[in-house]
Amino acid sequence: MEPMKDLEKALRRGGRTDVSSATGAAAGRLAERAAHEQLLDVAYTTFDTPVGPVLVAATRRGLVKVSFGDFYDPEMVLAELSGRISPRVIEAPFYFDAVRTELEEYFEGRRTSFDLPLDWTLTGGFSRRVLRQTAKIPYGEVSTYREVAAKAGSPNGARAAGNALGSNPIPIVVPCHRVLHSGGGLGGYGGGIENKEYLLKLEGARK
Repeated sequence: MEPMKDLEKALRRGGRTDVSSATGAAAGRLAERAAHEQLLDVAYTTFDTPVGPVLVAATRRGLVKVSFGDFYDPEMVLAELSGRISPRVIEAPFYFDAVRTELEEYFEGRRTSFDLPLDWTLTGGFSRRVLRQTAKIPYGEVSTYREVAAKAGSPNGARAAGNALGSNPIPIVVPCHRVLHSGGGLGGYGGGIENKEYLLKLEGARK
């Protein structure tokens, strides 16, 4: 029991482990031990992609956060994860091999769907219904705010659907970039409108 208590104390004391200010090897060992002993509530890492640096976070349930573009603010994201899920948020790159691989394949045009478990904790109610419907939009196709709202149970809820999509915590994997205005306009995008256009062109949905 004592080693477990020591690890719990380290996690509480450290809160978020920042490998840039601690010994990388030691931080890695702490993260791996926490995962092994099921004390790792939220893991995260960052890496570069064609749409810029990306922060991804996951719980034991699955991928819970993808942040990039205009919403790439690691300190803000980690504070949100700590406040809404658990203060035990640890940087653990080893935890994301599958996520990194699938995203790389997607950006290389070799993957048209993701096989990653998702944790919907940061969503709820109508927003979650909108995002679940959005997750069903096939690669290379688009829908509209009105259509997604209707499928989520609110035919007149296009504006609310837009708000839900604008706060999508798992963009790219839950492809809110595939939802446009009824007239074909791009609409908004939390990851930056230029990235929305890039993703649609990557998928062949826009020339």
